[in-house]
Amino acid sequence: MLDDLGEIGFWKIAMKPGKPFAFGKLTNSVFFGLPGNPVSALVTFHQLAIVALTKMQNGKALSRTQLQVKCVSDLKKSPGRLDFQRGVLSINDQGENVVNSTGSQGSGILSSLAQANCFIVLPNRKRKG
Repeated sequence: MLDDLGEIGFWKIAMKPGKPFAFGKLTNSVFFGLPGNPVSALVTFHQLAIVALTKMQNGKALSRTQLQVKCVSDLKKSPGRLDFQRGVLSINDQGENVVNSTGSQGSGILSSLAQANCFIVLPNRKRKG
């Protein structure tokens, strides 16, 4: 239906959570198609839609603090997509910034968002072989 009413710019992205994210144009507007899972919808809205909407309004680019810190929990990641895992940034006994995973990272697990104060960004690495 969107193809009939306008133009789909793109449909799938190499991002987790959020692979089924769409963007396109209608006659007098643009649209963002957010994923159906609540965590995926929130992550893609924050990482993509807010940035795009701010730029479309000639707004000041969002300032996002990025840190490289030690992760004190085991993380699992599949190759091939940029991954935004939910984490808790804190200061350890030695005064260093560290990050812990909020636990299970399923796209329907709202507690991972409620407990988080940051995203652990794992870059897109191509599969070997």
